[in-house]
Amino acid sequence: MRVLIVEDDALLGDGLREGLQQHGFTADWIEDGDGALHALLCERFDLAIIDIGLPRRSGISVLNAVRNAGRETPILMLTARDAVDDKINCLDAGADDYLVKPVDIDELAARLRALARRHAGQRNATLRHADLELDPAAHRVTVDGMSVELSRREFSILHALLHAVGTVLSRDHLEQSLYGWNEEIESNAVQVHVHNLRRKLGDNLIETVRGVGYVIRKQSEDIAK
Repeated sequence: MRVLIVEDDALLGDGLREGLQQHGFTADWIEDGDGALHALLCERFDLAIIDIGLPRRSGISVLNAVRNAGRETPILMLTARDAVDDKINCLDAGADDYLVKPVDIDELAARLRALARRHAGQRNATLRHADLELDPAAHRVTVDGMSVELSRREFSILHALLHAVGTVLSRDHLEQSLYGWNEEIESNAVQVHVHNLRRKLGDNLIETVRGVGYVIRKQSEDIAK
């Protein structure tokens, strides 16, 4: 999952980016409100973390503009303020969650995973499809109870497809989930990762929809086919 971090404190912003990358997220970081709003309106992010106190445009202003534009990106607000009114203002403006600084990276990662589940209408933390299970928190995949070793990007593609079972995801969609602003994307990167997933998990799990993208079919669709 790709997350945008909006934080003007350089030490904290860089620490959040590195910490979330270690938790398996693709994390981009920006330091001001105007840049954050442009990024959120022009690019696709699965989640966003926005500090309230930002230069050029406040975090609340960014949140309001994103929601007024009809964007439903799950947003977690960061605040140094512990006042109840500040929390209420964040939630009433359209925030999905908030955290008071200082931030524990494990709690932040868990809250982001929970936001992603709620946004997708999922209750269970573990994603299941037939005998395959993916645990985002443990970063573990098993097939029929046996662990399968995946690279970080193989795991991310599988997570994205399982998160949207029955929906065809384009190569561009998957690339945006896999790569941040400072990472070079090879032209056939997604195809290579999908090939490796098929080799490790079986040829029938991920279907190519020619000219469109990739999909993991719902099990009822598999039976019908």
